[in-house]
Amino acid sequence: MTAFIGYNNQSAAPNPGRRADFAPSLRTGLIPNGLRPLAMPEILPGIHQVEGVDPSPEFSTHVYLVKDKGPSWTLIDTGLPGAHAAIEKYMREHKIEPTAVKKILITHLHRDHTGSLKAMAAFTHAKTYSHWLEAAYIACDPPYDGPGTPPAMPHAIDETLKDGDSIDAAGGLIAYHTPGHTPGHTSYYQPERKILFSGDLFFVEGDQVLLTVPDYTHHTPSALVSARRMNQLSVDSLLSYHGGPILKDGGKAMRAFRQLPKK
Repeated sequence: MTAFIGYNNQSAAPNPGRRADFAPSLRTGLIPNGLRPLAMPEILPGIHQVEGVDPSPEFSTHVYLVKDKGPSWTLIDTGLPGAHAAIEKYMREHKIEPTAVKKILITHLHRDHTGSLKAMAAFTHAKTYSHWLEAAYIACDPPYDGPGTPPAMPHAIDETLKDGDSIDAAGGLIAYHTPGHTPGHTSYYQPERKILFSGDLFFVEGDQVLLTVPDYTHHTPSALVSARRMNQLSVDSLLSYHGGPILKDGGKAMRAFRQLPKK
């Protein structure tokens, strides 16, 4: 993993490029080893995992484009600098007008999540959202000096969130402050469908859920507490950013998460 992304030591992080062994296919049911076919961008009804944003086969970055209850869409995270080209191409191919995206939700400040934020905000004219603490670091005021790569350029977040806020997006989301990986890391939960967009709180490697990598985490004990809190939710689908996603029985996999030692 190269230095311009959220992680900058390939040996220190798990390989998140492999998908969860038990992710089901909505079109064909479970296929051998439960692997989800690569050519199925709509991973759940109304939820698209944007194709073409991964910097390499060894490093998966999952940008999610989610249908709202009306005609609008919500984008969750934006990938690395340059990923906007793949997101825009994906939207054109699926006939999603730029202005149909009304909200861009950011899980945290790291460059592999905010790298194309400014470009996507300009392309869609969508409002941008993040936790209030993370918003300051995304604006580079003050500059973030914790582990992981900070934003490539400052961006002023339009709407700041706090723990427990409801968001009129994706059929109704709840913002949960899940600090640890970064101070203002936020996960987004859809209670009706029991879907958790977990950002970098969890990684998925093969059939295992891992707690965020300690070498690139601001405070691992806080991440552990955040993980325990998210495990109190009823989760069917764990939509992780690196590795996975786990589309069925995600809560069971979360509760069996493994904590990596710091190197």
